[in-house]
Amino acid sequence: MKISLNAQILLGAALGIVAGLGMAAAGKDAAVTQNGLYVAGLAGGVFVDLLKMILVPLVFTSIAAGVANLRMHRQMHRVWTLTLGFFVLSMAIAIVLGMSAANLFAPGKGLSLDLFRDAMQGFQAKRMGLAEFAVSFFHGLFVNPFAALAQGNVLAIVVFALFVGVALVMGGERYRNVLALLQEGLELTLLIVGWVMRLAPFGIMALLAKLAATQNVLLLASLGKFVAVVLGTTLLHGAVVLPLILFAVTGVGPLKFWRGAREALITAFATSSSSATIPVTLRCMQQHLHVSPGIAGFVVPLGATVNMDGTALYEAAAALFIANLAGIDLDLAQQLIVFFVAMLAAIGAPGIPSAGMVTMVMVLQSVGLPAEAIAILLPIDRLLDTVRTAVNVEGDMVGSLVVQRLVNGPRSALENI
Repeated sequence: MKISLNAQILLGAALGIVAGLGMAAAGKDAAVTQNGLYVAGLAGGVFVDLLKMILVPLVFTSIAAGVANLRMHRQMHRVWTLTLGFFVLSMAIAIVLGMSAANLFAPGKGLSLDLFRDAMQGFQAKRMGLAEFAVSFFHGLFVNPFAALAQGNVLAIVVFALFVGVALVMGGERYRNVLALLQEGLELTLLIVGWVMRLAPFGIMALLAKLAATQNVLLLASLGKFVAVVLGTTLLHGAVVLPLILFAVTGVGPLKFWRGAREALITAFATSSSSATIPVTLRCMQQHLHVSPGIAGFVVPLGATVNMDGTALYEAAAALFIANLAGIDLDLAQQLIVFFVAMLAAIGAPGIPSAGMVTMVMVLQSVGLPAEAIAILLPIDRLLDTVRTAVNVEGDMVGSLVVQRLVNGPRSALENI
């Protein structure tokens, strides 16, 4: 009996974790660990590089063709507003959830920054104020499209593709051949994605083996309460809040959703990159969850760059954690500042591993917390990044289904799953 790709990926993930724990138990100096980490790094790196290879043409063709097709059906304005509305709502709920848990359980209370002084020494945080961040963010939206394509700048590619899609609509029949070429290019890239996904079980196994083998258990224990709060609230948002929104709007149950989405969620967990997961996410949305290519091709790439539920939750909770370590009680006004700055920082965070640490400094600075304190979070960030990236991707997928339901009506629910 042939094993399905979903089952192969689940098996690969389980074997990878077991292998990683085995290497960790053997010790980092053991020959089996060193050789295993080398092989895992090589195999995992090749898999991620393959996803990144197909990422740029997939994002460009899916956005440009998707916008053109949506505008032809006079749906673009509705899709655009519903998508952004969902992104803001889901991130706001995630931030409130993270800050509420941080206030309730108060991780860091009773500890002191002095306990982590060694981690903070010599760490230079890149400081960026809100005004500087805004300038940098908007400056990054409009760049040379060829440079953006060459450098894999996903947000700039999305913006350029939006312009191309709108131009195709404004040009009408004059550019029908260009639109046909883009649509064929999208089909071609999705075919290549299918080839890459055949390697997914091995790539995911390698990535998770390396992650499990290199985590420092003692450091995790020292920050255990904060890790538990962040993981608990992130999983609550991903396992309860988002599925409730999906069911309330579309009537689709969580089991049906997860069955169709698990390839993308496991890939996001293993790679810690929502951008690198875009090819797998689009494949799941169109082939398993039956979202129209126009909507999926617009919502998913855009969501991978601006919709970061897990990242927003993490940054807000981390700010309160560091405030507790510093012995500072943030009042309601300061916590509101953290709320809004965390949302802006999450929107501006690129979809790459540990990108949230770059924008985390801005969140801390907004309420006068020491930026160097993010050095405390660096040892645990890789582990937390896996879970929050999976929730980030889940938010994009739920958003696609919600937008399709609101645009097309009840018949857009997953009747065929």
